[in-house]
Amino acid sequence: MFITSGAMMQCSMGVAPSSFVALPKPRVMASSMPVGTISDTVPFVNIPPFGMCTSMANPAVASATAAALGVLTPMPCTPVPAGTWLPGAPTVLAGNMPALNETSKLICSFAGTIQFLAPSQFTTQVP
Repeated sequence: MFITSGAMMQCSMGVAPSSFVALPKPRVMASSMPVGTISDTVPFVNIPPFGMCTSMANPAVASATAAALGVLTPMPCTPVPAGTWLPGAPTVLAGNMPALNETSKLICSFAGTIQFLAPSQFTTQVP
């Protein structure tokens, strides 16, 4: 399935799911919603926070955990994508970039992996 705005995603280091946001630029639509591309990786724009972060690679979590004498202390999530979504759908371009499908994943610089839990539309499949 194509990934469009509203698709549910989860970070392996976050404690809550979040909804993907594809900006309504002139591009491909699926079920009347803009299709996401592999370049839709802007924190707080395309990728909202996932609640609290539990990764010790996140400086805020490491600092809070050290202050708590080694007891893991989750801190607010700040997505920091390390590149683009992979693999995407190379057979379908949206805005000159490969479209996102439900198998696409994104690595966070703070050691998490962001993946889609459910697409927001179920009628248009990636060829």
